[in-house]
Formats: sequence, structure tokens, C-alpha cells
Amino acid sequence: MSPALLFGRVAVAEAITWALLLTGMFLKYVTETTELGVSVFGMLHGVVFVAYGVVTLVVAVDQRWRPGRTLAALACAVPPFATVPFDRWVERRHPLADAWRLRTTDPTGPLERVVAWLVRSPTQGLAAGLVAVAALTGLALLVGPPTS
Repeated sequence: MSPALLFGRVAVAEAITWALLLTGMFLKYVTETTELGVSVFGMLHGVVFVAYGVVTLVVAVDQRWRPGRTLAALACAVPPFATVPFDRWVERRHPLADAWRLRTTDPTGPLERVVAWLVRSPTQGLAAGLVAVAALTGLALLVGPPTS
């Protein structure tokens, strides 16, 4: 999967989980019918939010994004649905490559070495990404949910 396709799909998934969470919040606070939507969709959104952050950092390192663009991409996960316009902006102004740069280019520095390993070994990279998302989600849960 190319950096553009991965980033775009995760950006859309993050926006979809925002919509689901907002729907759950509407059911809980406006109609007062159920809290289940917030429980289920809140957790789902949290996991996808973390995954978006991990994918953003991997893409940023591989594509040599400047810190400002990386921070903007990460910040777009906070307001609802902002990841999709950011992805569209990247597609128009700074298109992502069709292939991972670090699959064929020698890494320079420790971050690039890690990302090069992730993209050169897709199965292990996927497993490492899932472990990172699970660990970061677990850490967030230890800190406490946003409502605590």
C-alpha cells in the first residue's frame, strides 16, 4: 500500500469514527436514549485516532515532511472531520509518493532507520504498527478517558 493510499484511508477512517462518536453523543445527551454509542464509538474513535497519529508520523518521516506539516496533520485529528480536508490539501499541494521512499533509499538517522524497517518488511511493519496502536491506546486508557 502506498503512503498516499494509507494516509488517505486512515484520514477518512478517523473522520468516520468522529461521525459515529458524535452520533453516540447525540443519542446520549440529546435524546437520552442510550450511552452505548459513546462507549463503543468512543473507544473505536480513540483507537483510530491513535492509528492516524502513528500513520502520520511514519508517512512524515518517509516523505520528509517538515515539522510544521507534520504538526498540522496531527492537529487535524482533534477537530471533527478535519483529517479529510487535510488529506485533500496534501493531495493537491504536496502529493505523497506512490511508493515508500525508504524502501529503496538508505535511511539517515534513527527515525528513518525505524521507518525503513517498517516499510521494507510490511508484515512485521503492520504487526509493529498494531502493537504501537494497542500500547498507546492502553496508555491513554491508563491516563483516563477524556470525561474523567
